[in-house]
Amino acid sequence: MLLCLGLDLARAAAADAGSAASLRDKYVELQTRLSDNQFDRPIQLDSIETSDGMLGDAYALVAHPFATVAEALHRPEHWCDILNLHPNTKFCRPSPAGQGSILDLVVGKKHDQPLAEAFDLEFAHRVSARRRSYLQVHLSADEGPLGTRDYRILLEAVALPQGQTFIHLSYAYAYGFAGALAVRSYFATIGSQKMGFTVGGVGSDGQPRYVGGVRGAVERNTMRYMIAIEAFLGALSAPPHARFEKRIHDWFAAVERYPRQLHDMEQSEYLDMKRKENSRQRSLQSRTAHVRSNL
Repeated sequence: MLLCLGLDLARAAAADAGSAASLRDKYVELQTRLSDNQFDRPIQLDSIETSDGMLGDAYALVAHPFATVAEALHRPEHWCDILNLHPNTKFCRPSPAGQGSILDLVVGKKHDQPLAEAFDLEFAHRVSARRRSYLQVHLSADEGPLGTRDYRILLEAVALPQGQTFIHLSYAYAYGFAGALAVRSYFATIGSQKMGFTVGGVGSDGQPRYVGGVRGAVERNTMRYMIAIEAFLGALSAPPHARFEKRIHDWFAAVERYPRQLHDMEQSEYLDMKRKENSRQRSLQSRTAHVRSNL
């Protein structure tokens, strides 16, 4: 039963979601936590660790009209723009597939890396609901790196008064025995100093002790993806040719507000890496389009 609990939590989160009314109720429930928290902004983060998986939930109030949010976040190509902001994402290309789309991702290390040395990750993209005041999008991948599996990303958005939108992002994955050993070995050595946002206790010095390990990891990644969504939405105000630069600058500035959890590299290193990756992606897409046009 415990071995199934991780995936069951992801399914339960999806089952509890699914309506504008339930998401608005959640917004009302979180009013106090959104207005007074460690993030100094209207965002809330929760996480659960099980024997074989992790689930992170982020809720945020954004100053963008729902129509703008829904138009942007239902498109698979825009999800590639969002996912590409993460330091570990090296490439993302959408393609049609049945009733939805496939996002072909390549994920790797937090530095320049040839695509052949990184890991291919295929996400199925599906718009589950798009109504006048409510949006729900699912991304799912069966397999991931280091023995991880059953990746699930759920995005919900609901319209609020005064041109605002309330967003819920759920991020979950599971792992088998080999994956658990690899992940926990990493956090016992190289990643031992990495931490999440949830306070797990108070040290003898009176300072808060934040959760670490895989729970800390899922909290960091959930926050990175939520910040990426906000950076993408914020860049829509810029001319199309300037949006990429605005996205990468805004994303880095936002994560640097939480250096203890999210600082991985210096700004110049991140910007240079993302510019190179963007140039490579544009070049590969151009070649693919050229080949198809000559078939």
